[in-house]
Amino acid sequence: MKLKSPFQNKIKIYTDGADKKSMLEMAANPYVKGLTTNPSLMKKAGITNYTEFCKDILTQIKDKPISFEVFADDFKEMHRQAQIIYKWAENVYVKIPIMNSKGESSIPLIKELAAQGIKLNVTALFTWDQIQDTVMAVKNGAPSIVSVFAGRIADSGRNPNPLMGAAADFCRTHGDQIELLWASTREVFNIVEAEQAGCHIITAPPDVIKKLSGFNKDPWELSLDTVKTFKADSEAAGFNI
Repeated sequence: MKLKSPFQNKIKIYTDGADKKSMLEMAANPYVKGLTTNPSLMKKAGITNYTEFCKDILTQIKDKPISFEVFADDFKEMHRQAQIIYKWAENVYVKIPIMNSKGESSIPLIKELAAQGIKLNVTALFTWDQIQDTVMAVKNGAPSIVSVFAGRIADSGRNPNPLMGAAADFCRTHGDQIELLWASTREVFNIVEAEQAGCHIITAPPDVIKKLSGFNKDPWELSLDTVKTFKADSEAAGFNI
């Protein structure tokens, strides 16, 4: 069965990361429609000055939406950080986790920020209740992204597709300004799954996006490429028996 070309997908492809060089490369890719990052990715990239990094990126990425996450655990401080972050640029979405590290819900804060006109990316959603609560909190507010971690759900041995399909329908029922995002992408085929589920957006790391060039490649050609790689590596290693 042939897969649809990735370059005709209705779903928007975002990239996820915090390496400046890679972010700029992805931002220049016409198939990448937006970018997201988070504190864990920033730590992995060796970033120590949060504000400096974000403002520097925004001087070079101006025409695509980009999400920056609050990192406070206290809701009052989350609110303060959100008020600062959203003012950095028109293309900024403020990422708010669905709860803090104590398991306390962020929904009251999310509802307040959305009503204030702050574009939100509500993140770390895994359950149907979280999805419903988030959609209801943002439905009368600013444009918002509902990020469900489908890849991590799959990592737990559960099929995320029924949940994502129901979430997509629920988002569309409650406002054109609400977009469902398939997060924690593991492989290129997730893009097909996300589109079939009706998601508006999927985030993918650069290594997955770079594999899009292999979409619809003939299976026989894939087989030949694999064997050629084995041959080249064996010769380069100087193997003999």
